[in-house]
Amino acid sequence: MDINFSSIVPSLPFILQGIWVTLQIVAISLLIGFAWGIVLALLKISRIKPLMFLADAYTSIFRGTPLVLQLLIIYFGLPQLLGFPIEPYPAAVAAFSLNSAAYISEIIRAGINAIDKGQTEAAMALGVPYTKMMKDIILPQAFKNILPALMNEFITLTKESAIVTVIGVQDIMRRAYQVGADTYNYFAPLIFAGIIYYILVMLLTLLGKGVERRMKRSD
Repeated sequence: MDINFSSIVPSLPFILQGIWVTLQIVAISLLIGFAWGIVLALLKISRIKPLMFLADAYTSIFRGTPLVLQLLIIYFGLPQLLGFPIEPYPAAVAAFSLNSAAYISEIIRAGINAIDKGQTEAAMALGVPYTKMMKDIILPQAFKNILPALMNEFITLTKESAIVTVIGVQDIMRRAYQVGADTYNYFAPLIFAGIIYYILVMLLTLLGKGVERRMKRSD
């Protein structure tokens, strides 16, 4: 069996270009998922039962089904209902955003519940509006507590983004697969793709630890 890494050297820049595609999808999806996750978390801790039920049902569905299934439904299924095609890139962002929001909402909810209830009661007693209380008092403290969990979700999303190859997005994995098909040597480009993902995860881990240390010093 010929495992020749030198045969893929001319194609390395092509594979490396996929890093930008991967990071774009992950970053946009995380931002949208984070915003939607905050909304879901607030609905879950609200006293309006129908909204609580809807938020819990949403989380249950997206956490209880495979991400690749959600991606395929959005990319292949929705166009049959809507009557127009959905491009691979928006489909990937939509799937990752909706899925990530379900997990992030649980992380944020746990962070909010970990805050001493006395702070909420004191704010209410002082007449602080609910929106201002959440924005200025509760959420900032909750975010400090849940930062490691959020970084873990960021890392997980980065690795899971490789599934976009099934719908043709030109990410790291897709480009590595194409190089393998062109050179009849799949092992080398896939190993190279694995190294890229590993480096990205290590960099994100170091970034998360750095931000966490900085936030602890600012306490």
